[in-house]
Amino acid sequence: MIADEKIGAVAVNAGPTLKYLTGMEFHLSERPAVLIISQAKKPVFIFPEFESGKVKNAPIDLDPFPYSEDRDSWPASFRKAILSLKLADNHIGVEPTAFRFLEYALLTNADPKTKLVSAQNIIESLRILKDEAEIKYMKQAILIAEKALEKTLTFIQEGRTENEIANELVVNLLRSGSEPDLPFAPIVASGPNSANPHAAPGDRPISEGDLLIIDFGARSQGYISDITRTFAISSINDDLREVYQTVQKANEFARKAKGQKTTGKDIDTRAREVIQNAGYGDFFVHRTGHGIGLEAHEAPYISADNTSPILPGMTFTIEPGIYLPGRGGVRIEDNILARENHLESLTSFNRNLRIL
Repeated sequence: MIADEKIGAVAVNAGPTLKYLTGMEFHLSERPAVLIISQAKKPVFIFPEFESGKVKNAPIDLDPFPYSEDRDSWPASFRKAILSLKLADNHIGVEPTAFRFLEYALLTNADPKTKLVSAQNIIESLRILKDEAEIKYMKQAILIAEKALEKTLTFIQEGRTENEIANELVVNLLRSGSEPDLPFAPIVASGPNSANPHAAPGDRPISEGDLLIIDFGARSQGYISDITRTFAISSINDDLREVYQTVQKANEFARKAKGQKTTGKDIDTRAREVIQNAGYGDFFVHRTGHGIGLEAHEAPYISADNTSPILPGMTFTIEPGIYLPGRGGVRIEDNILARENHLESLTSFNRNLRIL
């Protein structure tokens, strides 16, 4: 795991990477749970004592360092764990977007020589290529999500609010088989609100002529789907129909990227050129996509600054959009698996304009 000679160990707190490495589910809370992996010693795990049953049944061999509910006992457990590793190099790598000050303070106080540095590249290299089991779970999460969306569409009619539609979608996701811990709260945005890419559902009733963006996902065995479709309510004018068709074309063109040397930048450029050529370049305000797996946003990123090759086994979204302030927006998002010489869309929900 540790390929960087400047890092003596890697520390991971509760969250997706801990689950990936140990198979154990620990939610981030006020009680720290920290796995430390070094090159020479057995991994150590610092955790709340009442979780001992879970740790005892872990599928990997760990040295346990439990602590009691008494917060004064926590530093001692961290100190014992760090000293047991006998690290020659006290540089410990952590996930910069996940590690908190709580764990930082406990680790650095445990041994004043300890210095925490970024292990982002190490951890990304572990999780970025999906095996067949992971792909199977993601396909299941996609089937669940697509089934839930189809059920929800029968509920949508003029007068329903964004919140009502979002709530109905959540219920349908759970009834269709999603794990309760959804990847993110669904985005349901109508009319002018749909011009905000990350709008939160509100009390606005949908009405004739609205564009309606629905961005949502399901979770299966920890792995997620992330899908967006845009609909028209009752009717659509010619200008907005053109916007929809432009986004649909950009989505399709980006999905047809081929070749072993394709990069995230290449895919982003393909989507962006279609929208730019149609005159809407200034209204495509975000990257074309992001990686998916145990998290809704992870590597690889489908953006202008990613010049790394897209390798077989990488999974990510392609989601071009056009957002016209005060009028509405369109986004069409698919979940993609990179194969040897082509991109495979794992999502199959129809991309043609649907008027509800």
